[in-house]
Amino acid sequence: MDTAVEDKPVELPDHRAAKESTSLSERLAAMHRQLLLDVPNVDRIGCALYDPDDDVLKTFVHSTLSGEALRGYEYKLSASRSLLELARRGGRRLLPDIPAAITPRNAHSVWLLEEGYRTSLTLPMYGQGAFTGLLFFDSRQPDAFSGAQQRHLELFANLVSLLIAAELLSIRALAGSVGVARAFCDLRDFETGTHLERMSRYARLAAKELAPDRGLTDEFVELVFLFAPLHDVGKIGIPDHILLRPGPLAGADWETMKTHVDRGSAVLEKMISDLALNDLPSVAVLRNIVAYHHEFLDGSGYPQGVRGDAIPLEARIVTVADVFDALTSPRPYKPAWSFAEAFAELDRMVAAGKLDPTVVAALRRQSDEARAVRERYSDDRS
Repeated sequence: MDTAVEDKPVELPDHRAAKESTSLSERLAAMHRQLLLDVPNVDRIGCALYDPDDDVLKTFVHSTLSGEALRGYEYKLSASRSLLELARRGGRRLLPDIPAAITPRNAHSVWLLEEGYRTSLTLPMYGQGAFTGLLFFDSRQPDAFSGAQQRHLELFANLVSLLIAAELLSIRALAGSVGVARAFCDLRDFETGTHLERMSRYARLAAKELAPDRGLTDEFVELVFLFAPLHDVGKIGIPDHILLRPGPLAGADWETMKTHVDRGSAVLEKMISDLALNDLPSVAVLRNIVAYHHEFLDGSGYPQGVRGDAIPLEARIVTVADVFDALTSPRPYKPAWSFAEAFAELDRMVAAGKLDPTVVAALRRQSDEARAVRERYSDDRS
């Protein structure tokens, strides 16, 4: 049974472990316990982030006292007139009798009814003047929140919004800073911005598909999505005559190219230090993606030659997403492969012991969504 305490980001070994005690999920759970002293009927606090590019609300962090948590759920904001109005105008949406107010027409409403929730209070979150998401306070008691308690929850929602906004601001400041460095490389590299858009979304599709079996949180999935485009930041230090050469590299040039991983880690550590983000738990995920995205399970990767479970899951996910997009995209030295050809090559690499078979299988199960990503973020789009 899922609880807020049990639903933690994936644990990473040794120096790669994030600080559990300061994770956003843990801090929300601690705040929930304090809230219960004043509003004892709050059985769940849920946060959904808004992605304006896709007009999608995505489950992010939650604190659920009992029952099955809602995870990995997405919903078009424009598909709900009441939520869209809430996002635009602010205020609150109170459902004092959920069974009487909703019908089981989507996964969220089905989940609410099956879990026995009777009351829901929804409040919008804003950051820098823009709508950023929604907070849900749910109770298994009918008409659970008095007027005074609703006002208390609004004040509490402001605190939670500030907590989440501060966390996301730090994450995005780091991602943005590293992204600026990566952009300089993009000006010289044949890989395009749409490549980064695609591979980050492929990575998110695979991570989301893996989440139920691997116990991954929505927070972890979102971090993989945010940080995946930064994996090759170290290429900024690779000379043009190597970086821009079409076709495979060999000899000293290949050895130089391989140094981009360590160069990337050095760039990242400098930015983490400059932004004073060493204590940000999510930094561990970014470090792992940058440092391990060229490692293979059989130890034949670089730069460390680590193998198996010593390679963090987030790096294994990004590796598969990156290879998949490279195969299905045109390059100066090859045409784009079909999805069938690309998955056949991923299977070959799995059989050779290089790629994680569960990640490849997860991406394959999301083939339809991957095709939609490929179409939307085509290199040919105007």
